[in-house]
Amino acid sequence: MLKIQEVSKHFGGLKALDKVGFSIEEGRIHGIIGPNGSGKTTLFNCITGLLPLTGGKIFLDGNEITGFKPSVIANMGIRRTFQSGKLVPSLTVIENVMSGIYDFQKADILDTFLRLPFKKSRKEEELREKSLGILKMVDMDKAANRWASDLVWAERQFVQIARAAVSNPKILLLDEPASGMGPAETEQVGYLIRKLKERGITPVVVSHDMKMLMNVAEWVTVLNFGAKICEGTPETVQNDPKVLEAYLGDE
Repeated sequence: MLKIQEVSKHFGGLKALDKVGFSIEEGRIHGIIGPNGSGKTTLFNCITGLLPLTGGKIFLDGNEITGFKPSVIANMGIRRTFQSGKLVPSLTVIENVMSGIYDFQKADILDTFLRLPFKKSRKEEELREKSLGILKMVDMDKAANRWASDLVWAERQFVQIARAAVSNPKILLLDEPASGMGPAETEQVGYLIRKLKERGITPVVVSHDMKMLMNVAEWVTVLNFGAKICEGTPETVQNDPKVLEAYLGDE
């Protein structure tokens, strides 16, 4: 579904990614782990077009998307969240989620221009209803009308996931979705990742939390110093000497 082919990203003499290659299979929860600074977020930035590649190619459904603009890649079916919990603070929770829906080509132009100024369009009502549904999935529907600026960290992360998932993308890239959360909230993130798969979305999860990822992922790619050092099932990865060395050091 998504093929990363010999992807490199250099910042001067620093090789943040060095000829990384792997594939994402449709319907399989794919985890990407590695110590801090291993290139995980840089990889997401390259996939989504936020950073240009130094080398390599990226394919979606067999079509090359290398160098495409982020908005184009998003509309092709790849959405993401950010580790920093980015939301628009001046919008409500439901307005933030609604902003994740890109459906301009299907908008009813007559409905937009001919409606009364004080009356919501049919399209807006549909988007609001759809957004409320995804908020219910992440257990944030009761906070729909709160300002995003009033949310605590975990709530911001759940709203981020809802905003990225509301358009039912083919692939959803989740960057450290459980970062800064306690055990109960982390468990809820795992539940949400499985629910996303049930909705037909292929989740790709970046995390340095080995335990959380091993409990939810079906296939794992391991990065260290910008290079892929291992790939396989969670069981295979956990017992690989290179992975143990990357996390525990060479004793």
